[in-house]
Amino acid sequence: MKKIEDLINNKKLYKKVIIQQKLKSKKNTVAYVTIDNKPRVLKCFVPGLKGQMLNEYLILKKGSSKLNIPFPYEIDKENNVLTLSYINGENLCDLINDQKILYDEKQRLIILLANWFNDFHNFYKEDNKFKIRGDSSLRNFIFTDRIWGVDLEESREGKPEEDVADMCSSILTTDPMFTKEKFNLCKIFIDEYINLSPGRIIKINDEIAYSLLKKIQWRPKDEDILRKYSKKIKSKGLK
Repeated sequence: MKKIEDLINNKKLYKKVIIQQKLKSKKNTVAYVTIDNKPRVLKCFVPGLKGQMLNEYLILKKGSSKLNIPFPYEIDKENNVLTLSYINGENLCDLINDQKILYDEKQRLIILLANWFNDFHNFYKEDNKFKIRGDSSLRNFIFTDRIWGVDLEESREGKPEEDVADMCSSILTTDPMFTKEKFNLCKIFIDEYINLSPGRIIKINDEIAYSLLKKIQWRPKDEDILRKYSKKIKSKGLK
């Protein structure tokens, strides 16, 4: 967390920041902090990802009053930092993969997740063009009394089925992988989205198969099983 500590020590803007907890992030330095005893999240981007910082800020600024996404309090372009609202909840990935949580509760969460995606796609839709959230994984959602989406820096123009497929891929490949329960949750997720927006997503099996293959570059040790299920889903669907 050296980056944030450097900001606190060297930048007047961050003198009142107290670090509470480092948060998981593959690319950026992210921490739950307090500023004047108010809970906040500081998200520090590496210089090469400044464009993603600007993208996330604009997405949040436009949608945070209508959607379940963080509120952006401030953007610091000089130091590549976003100051965001802190969402105190449980990570959706942990909940879906918790063997102690009943299947009915997981099903309820997955239905709420489908509604979140539908709301997101509807809100940012312009004419026939959709903006997708991108980086659609269970780890990027938090549950309080509702589902919240976080880490939106990869949001871009795209097809809604890309988000739906990537989420199914995430559900299937988090531990435990490719279980019957996981396949059923994917079906529920897709069916709920289709019920909300009929005709919007097409060739979803092909998209899921492709999304599984994309994971190989990050998870080379799982290549064989990813290829196996990618081929199976492409030919037979989520059976």
